[in-house]
Amino acid sequence: MVKAVQERKLAHDHFRIEKTYDFAPAIVFAAWADVKAKAQWWGGPDGWKDEHKLDFRIGGREWQRTTSPDGESYTFNGEYHDIVPDTRIVYSYTMDDNDRRLSASIASIEFNGAGSKTTLVIDETDIFFDGKGESDDRDGGTRMLLESLEKFLRTKT
Repeated sequence: MVKAVQERKLAHDHFRIEKTYDFAPAIVFAAWADVKAKAQWWGGPDGWKDEHKLDFRIGGREWQRTTSPDGESYTFNGEYHDIVPDTRIVYSYTMDDNDRRLSASIASIEFNGAGSKTTLVIDETDIFFDGKGESDDRDGGTRMLLESLEKFLRTKT
């Protein structure tokens, strides 16, 4: 019997999202920085179980496992490289599907604005391993999180 050989290749992707919120930069930034606030909006869809740890500081780590009702789990494991309050966050992370490494990424979040509005700009570069992961899913998942952030801000402020 011939054993199938797994193709070992990388796929690269980049996306940029801009979204404006009707809240001051300090309020939007706080939703990313505070562990209790972030736990309320950062996670999987309704019905999924989330485990989350956040050490929000330069050199700090963030870890999250999200598990679907049928037992499929995704793990985010990140590190913060630069944090300027109310201005920007730069971090890198890996993403796993159960025990398979899907990708490695680097991302920046900019909080542009003054007064009562903030334009959030996320710029992310992803490397997907061996045909795992879909770039459209990463962009779409990030957009879903930003919608969840908006709902959180509207209900909590």
